[in-house]
Amino acid sequence: MNHAHPHAPRHGAQHDHHREHGAEGQAEILDLDAEVLAEHIASITAWLPLKREPRQIVDLGCGTGAGTFALLERFPEAHVTAVDTSAEHLRLLREKACARGVEGHVRTVQADLDAGRWPDLGTPDLVWASASMHHMADPDRTLRSVRELLAPGGLFAVVELAGLPRFLPAHAPESRPGLEERAHAAADELHAEHVPHRGADWGPMLTAAGFTVEDERTVTVDIEGKRSEAIGRYAHGSLQRIRGAVAAALSPEDLAALDELLDADSPNSLLRREDLAVRTERTVWAARRT
Repeated sequence: MNHAHPHAPRHGAQHDHHREHGAEGQAEILDLDAEVLAEHIASITAWLPLKREPRQIVDLGCGTGAGTFALLERFPEAHVTAVDTSAEHLRLLREKACARGVEGHVRTVQADLDAGRWPDLGTPDLVWASASMHHMADPDRTLRSVRELLAPGGLFAVVELAGLPRFLPAHAPESRPGLEERAHAAADELHAEHVPHRGADWGPMLTAAGFTVEDERTVTVDIEGKRSEAIGRYAHGSLQRIRGAVAAALSPEDLAALDELLDADSPNSLLRREDLAVRTERTVWAARRT
């Protein structure tokens, strides 16, 4: 699932995703998200209520390919059209496809899906949109476009954040307990106007667009930091980008404590802490074109 930080995905979202804070470091965040959450992505692809294995898949807002490659692992005979607004993300995705030997199963399309007419994306059996729908300028129009795109009986899987990931325990850091929640609250306030559909219930909107919502599932993520050294880098990259968005909204004390966590040379650096975890939720809606 591409990661939809207010500062980064992806998880691979559309133009607001890139304009808000630039693309620097975003690809790394998306790659770390894919690595750390691989089991959870696989559990979602395995859960999808498909009537038959899809032959043609479209990955909307594909980022660097977390969803694309998870879907190809689940459906190795399928062909995936990976769509994103970022040429750099698509270049990285193509490199990964070649490295995995699946380049013959992947087509990349650079497109801004908020811009009127969509390019030819074929007639997919499955459309996957992970952490990208809430970035659309007109999500109702996008939902209608997806319905027109899908083959009759095809499935649309919408995967969205129930909340951005948290990494620190509540009492951390010792000098400013609760710092992470305050930083996230500042980020939420900053982006509420620009990303109003983050955290929305997509069920009613899918129904209004003419889909039949067949199932809904919330996946709880709680991964101990000791399971992967990537979690420290994931936490560092995520909070670094949040800092870029909310620095002016934090108190001087909170900002100093955050900078200490982000200082790779500090003994309190996120890269050195042993009490990290990844805690978040993802909700997925499976909607059919009937």
